[in-house]
Amino acid sequence: MSAVDSETRQSRIVEFARTRGRVEVQPLAEELAVASETIRRDLKVLAGRRLLKRVHGGAVPLETAVFESTVEYRSQVDLAQKHRIAGAAADLLHGAETVYLDEGFTPRLIAEKISGRELTVVTSSLLAAEALAHSDTVTVLLLGGRMRGRTLATVDHWAVERLRTLVIDVAYLGTNGITVEHGLTTPDPAVAAVKQTAVAVADRRILVAAHSKFGQTSFCRFADVSDFASIVTGSELAATEAHRYEALGPNVIRV
Repeated sequence: MSAVDSETRQSRIVEFARTRGRVEVQPLAEELAVASETIRRDLKVLAGRRLLKRVHGGAVPLETAVFESTVEYRSQVDLAQKHRIAGAAADLLHGAETVYLDEGFTPRLIAEKISGRELTVVTSSLLAAEALAHSDTVTVLLLGGRMRGRTLATVDHWAVERLRTLVIDVAYLGTNGITVEHGLTTPDPAVAAVKQTAVAVADRRILVAAHSKFGQTSFCRFADVSDFASIVTGSELAATEAHRYEALGPNVIRV
């Protein structure tokens, strides 16, 4: 095939991955009428361009400055691991009275775990607020601002300015990517601004991140690894990899 054909095919593969959440080599080969080896080469190229991540038998989309997965997608990926992470993270309150819950599916799971505690919860996430709406013991302060439909969370100056006036005991934060070299990153500058503010106003910061987020980088950096007291992730993250992050300061809990 010509270079143009190759580029078009690879663009379609990325589109399929983003729409479907995952693509497999053999079905792609049949759908695009090419050899399996051609698809494998395409996936290697796309992984090198940081558009896809290779997994056994295929690939999944990586989040970039122009693509971010939806809440629906996140609620289906690494689900058992995220439930374990949320449970372990909720156990790290240690007497906190004020809590910040980030946007994302795992923070929503944490909201469910802490709904019976005596707390004031500040959040940018409509999902987290909904999970706490009927709690008799939690006071919920929902940050205003522009709502992002992809994550059902608020951003921009209304959210940032209000959050900046608070002092939070514990902030539970998620990330789209974390590396030793670049710290914590996310695709959207507006989201990064809210996360960065939460890091600044919290006395103690806890990162909740599935193992698939490690070794990934996105567009906007919002924190250093050393900003966190604890990182809660799945046992799927290799112990040797966890030790690399622990060397920077936080306690890495694999559950």
